[in-house]
Formats: sequence, structure tokens, C-alpha cells
Amino acid sequence: MTTTDVQSSRMVWLDCLRLIAGVSIVGLHASSDISGQPFPDFSASERIFPVLFRAVVYTARTELFIIISLFLLVMSLDKRPRSYGETIKVQARRLLLPFVFWVMFFAFYRLIKASYFGYQDAILQELVNPFQWLSYFVLGSVQYHMHFLPTLFGLVLMYPLYLIAIDKPVIGLVVLLSLFAKREVDLWIWANFRDMGGFEYLVRGVKLVTYAGYGIVAASFYGLLKQGMNSKALRGVFWTALYLGVIMFMVKLVYSNKVILSGDWQYNYDPAYWADFLMPVFLFAMFMGAQNPKWSAIISTWAPYSFGIYLVHPIFLDLLEMMLWPMALSPSLFVAFKTAGGIAGATTLVVVLSRIKLLAWTVGLGALPRLGDFKKPAVMAK
Repeated sequence: MTTTDVQSSRMVWLDCLRLIAGVSIVGLHASSDISGQPFPDFSASERIFPVLFRAVVYTARTELFIIISLFLLVMSLDKRPRSYGETIKVQARRLLLPFVFWVMFFAFYRLIKASYFGYQDAILQELVNPFQWLSYFVLGSVQYHMHFLPTLFGLVLMYPLYLIAIDKPVIGLVVLLSLFAKREVDLWIWANFRDMGGFEYLVRGVKLVTYAGYGIVAASFYGLLKQGMNSKALRGVFWTALYLGVIMFMVKLVYSNKVILSGDWQYNYDPAYWADFLMPVFLFAMFMGAQNPKWSAIISTWAPYSFGIYLVHPIFLDLLEMMLWPMALSPSLFVAFKTAGGIAGATTLVVVLSRIKLLAWTVGLGALPRLGDFKKPAVMAK
């Protein structure tokens, strides 16, 4: 396969990654108990499936979405250069309009689960606090998954930095330095500024600066394809990424064993940090190297729904938790039913919304709304 083949045909391998990322996020958020913990009230043997399942789906974490999104942005800008202002304007509409819609939705929707489990007073106090609303819109703190859109937009603002790596793909190795810096700076600010006002904004600022490494590595991958990679070179990329991915997954298994035995997330196990944050890079490289023109076109049909699945899946996970938790199921069944129901429900809702012209934009499909769309129609003369 030549570079021309790669760029002239639809990148089904990229569509496959998009789909995997969307589905994996549902599995990730379904793999814990109602408090987001690894089932500490159950025995170690009962935690085996949920924790190992989480180890698998966590390989395609939110950072994979970031790499995919920035790869597509870089490729688009390289093929059709635009000014910085025009690019940011378009990206702001694509990312922030759906974001605002879902912030408003989840701000009140989560009261359903909160009322069921008895912590509605805490949510109501947030809703009358203007600083909490600021956090909702700046950090995406309204729901556990909403941080992605403001983070991605912040990374888009730095896209000129990434373009350098197109002609010099080796610069992509800077992602190692950026992740090292993130770990060290995070440890320092958590130890020294945890009680400071605006602490969460400081943490997000560090995240944005260091996550730019993902943008650089995304541009590096595009640069490799643009420079030309035959089938042999692509196979080399695949096998190298697979080897590195296996090594990282071995580390994740060690971490998983620690979680299974303790019933707590082992945040201080440093090797797991590297495994978690490098796996999206290796997974992207794996699929880029394994691209095959014979991959089913069905993948590309469903891939556009992945963004919407990511946005709406908490709707169904909340409902499923309210339905399943009182049944006192084993952790394995709880996670299995919640994952299957979450994927089915989210996919169905996204498909429905995509077919409603006025709402398709909320899940990244269809035309974005304009002021004229909401004007009252003129009264017809009699």
C-alpha cells in the first residue's frame, strides 16, 4: 500500500479506532460500582472480571480520542491550509456548541440518580453556586466524561505547534517528555497547592500544556504516512507497536492484581501511569500499521456515531445503576449488564438524534445551528 492509496481512500482503520474508542469509554465507565470504586465491599475473587475488563477497555481511553481528533485536524489543514482564526472559529462551533448543550442537560439530569441514591442536596447546592457553573463550562466538571471537549478545544488552540512534526516525525518522541513532565508537575502541585482556590484550574492548565505531546505525536503519525510507507514499513510499525503494547499491558496486569487484592485504585503505582498514557499511542500506531483495504465498510458506517455515544452514554449508565444495584448482582454481572445496556441505549439514542434535523448537531452529526434556524417563520399573507 502506497501513501497515495492511504490518503486517497477512506481510512477505515481510523474509523475502526474511533468506534473502539467510543465503545471502550462506555465499558470503562461501566466497570466500577455506583461510587466509581472497584467493588471494595466484595471479595477479591469477585473483583477479578471487572478489574481485568477495565484493564482491556482502558487501553482505548480518552487520550485515543484526542490523538484521532488532532490527527484528522492536522491532515485537514495540511491538505487545505486555512488561517488560524478561521480554523479556531470552525472548531469552536463543532466542539463547544454540543458541549454547552450537554452541560445544560447533565447539570439537571444527574438529579435523577442523585435523588435515587440520596445525595441530591449536594447537587442542588452546586446548581445555585455560580463558581460551580463556571467549572461546568470551563472544565466540564458537570459530569465525569464532559472534561473531554474543553480539553480538546484547548489542545486545538495549540495546533500550529503540532504542524512542525509533519515534516520531522521524529519530533513525536516529545510525547515521552511531556508525559514525564505531567507526572512530576502533578505530584508537586497536588502536594503543595491542593487546598488553594482554583486548584482544579491549575491542574487542567498543566494537563493542556503536557497533552500537547499527543498533538505532536498525532502530527508525526500523519507525517510518516505523508512521506510514504509501503506495506513492509507499515508491518514494521504494527509489530513494533504491538510489542510495546504487550509490554505495557503486562504492567497493567500487575496493577490490576494490586487493585483486585486491595479493592482500591492504586494511584501510587507509577508504572501503571506510563502504561495507561502510552497505550493510546501504541494502539493508534498498531491500527495505522495494520490498515487493510479489505476491512468491512460497515465500520465506516458506524464510526460517525462514536462521538455521540461518548456524549450520551452516562444517561443510560445512570438508569442502569438505579435498576441493577438494588438487585445485589455479582460485580461481574453488574458490569456486563451495565456495559451492554449502556452501549445499546447510547447507540440507539445517537441514531435517533442523528435523524432529527434540529438535534443531530448535538451528537456531532448534521449541520450546526445558526440563529436563523430559530427565527419564527414569516406569516403567510392571506
